[in-house]
Amino acid sequence: MITKRIIPCLDIKNGRTVKGTNFVNLRDAGDPVALAKLYSETGADELVFLDISATEERRKTLANLVLAVAEQINIPFTVGGGIASIDDVRLLLRNGADKVSINSAAVKRPELINELAATFGSQCVVVAIDAKQIDKSWIVHLVGGKEPTSIDLFTWAKEVEQRGAGEILFTSMDHDGTKSGFANEALAQLSSMVNIPIIASGGAGLSHHFTDAFIEGNADAALAASVFHFKEIDIITLKNELISQGISVRI
Repeated sequence: MITKRIIPCLDIKNGRTVKGTNFVNLRDAGDPVALAKLYSETGADELVFLDISATEERRKTLANLVLAVAEQINIPFTVGGGIASIDDVRLLLRNGADKVSINSAAVKRPELINELAATFGSQCVVVAIDAKQIDKSWIVHLVGGKEPTSIDLFTWAKEVEQRGAGEILFTSMDHDGTKSGFANEALAQLSSMVNIPIIASGGAGLSHHFTDAFIEGNADAALAASVFHFKEIDIITLKNELISQGISVRI
């Protein structure tokens, strides 16, 4: 049985961890280095660090903060935000990242996926896709959800797999921060269309939402932020609940 992963996410703005609802109304959630250390010690399988304003502010990811986080953890570490070149990735890997997450830059220049996969290996390349349902279609959005495109989620997902991405991080903008559960129908459709792991993001509020994402959505991993940051869900307790539902996780 494939082991499912639980992944806390650190959304970073101005050097602090923040969390909002539907990509807006951000509130402070704590020091990213301290949170990263806590998650590494308390059962998280991986950690994702997203510098959420890097693209909008047209700057590079906070490499020094990435290094400070990496020094405190011993679990796989994915970093995203403002990444647009092989040199950007090389710096982040040198500073302790294991994988990188690309989003807007990949849509604007899809060849970047091929280049990164060829240089660093597919296992290093996560393509993040932020999408919102508009007239019953899932539409890809860029720049932290601020810029809609005409691109269909599922069409883009198939392309990023073909170009060499090792994983897809799918965030439902409609569910983000609502704590109403993940977008399980879309997750299930994604999972049926591609052969690379799908990380579910957006909507975690209760323990059973993770169960639903794994069973109904067939996700390979589930990412959450505020429920972990504000201690609404304990990762080890969550994992024990998942095991009781017949879901394989690492304890």
